[in-house]
Amino acid sequence: MAGFRDRGSDGLDLRVLPQPVVVVVIGLGNEPVAVDSASGNQPMRSLVASLSPGPARIRGERVECVEVCLSPGAAYAVLGVSPRELDGSVTALNDVWGPHERRLGERLAGARTWSERLALTDAFLAKRTVGAPSMSPEVAAAWETIVARRGRVRVDDLAASCGWSRKRLRSRFTAQIGLTPKRAAVLVRFDHAARALRAGHSPSSVALAYGYSDQPHLHRDVLALAGCTPGALAVTAASAN
Repeated sequence: MAGFRDRGSDGLDLRVLPQPVVVVVIGLGNEPVAVDSASGNQPMRSLVASLSPGPARIRGERVECVEVCLSPGAAYAVLGVSPRELDGSVTALNDVWGPHERRLGERLAGARTWSERLALTDAFLAKRTVGAPSMSPEVAAAWETIVARRGRVRVDDLAASCGWSRKRLRSRFTAQIGLTPKRAAVLVRFDHAARALRAGHSPSSVALAYGYSDQPHLHRDVLALAGCTPGALAVTAASAN
């Protein structure tokens, strides 16, 4: 969880990369940001980005917000909807939380310090978990295995470790995580590769280190998930720094 205030004269222009977390952004002002995604250009005051929203960009001026990164298990409990219903997109938060989103935003805007804002957000999220559904132990264990192995895991092995069939694992995992086990593994592997690319490592070394069959395989995954080539992703990171 973190607070963010844009002080730059040029405003905010941020490429959204898919991550193995659900990102909730709670706007503190009345000015919406423009979200460019596969769904088109939409103004949103607050938003939730699913585990794998695809290429997206957020632009705005005088942006002030609280950002919360939720694990799939936490997201399953606090969002109030199945992650599958987010359909791999960036969604306006009031479509998920209704009037609770605006009331929380108003309370955060009225708080005098960032510490108070983060405490208010934490209390709000904790309250939403009371009586909320919990992720099944088998699905939670499968997700933790994918993360621990950086996406380098076979779905058959995951199913066997749960004592489930491959079909049952796919059904239960997708309902509670929002992605198939295979897609989740692709996302986790991409997250590590993207971090390495943005840190300045070459595409060839990243492909070798993170389990891609070859450099074209890495190129295809980065293009599909980030909307740009591995080289462009590294250049974008360098210019942002």
